[in-house]
Amino acid sequence: MPDHYDAPDTESPPSSPKKESKPKASSGKMSDAQKKALTKHMDKVGKDMSASEKKSHRMKMMSRMRKGMSVAKAHKDIMKK
Repeated sequence: MPDHYDAPDTESPPSSPKKESKPKASSGKMSDAQKKALTKHMDKVGKDMSASEKKSHRMKMMSRMRKGMSVAKAHKDIMKK
């Protein structure tokens, strides 16, 4: 049996450097201002939610806020789905 699996792949063309159209909007972490705004939001909307619903809502909010959405836009996006 030929041992061709150990040879480097010479058939594929060399990869060209990727051009990034725009830098990422977030660093993956939330700022202190975002954290405070989210806490305030959760205090307001979390009264009628169970513990699991609160956690789910908070996680969804955090995901969107890390991408640069405001609290209001993130909440609106979650609620329309």
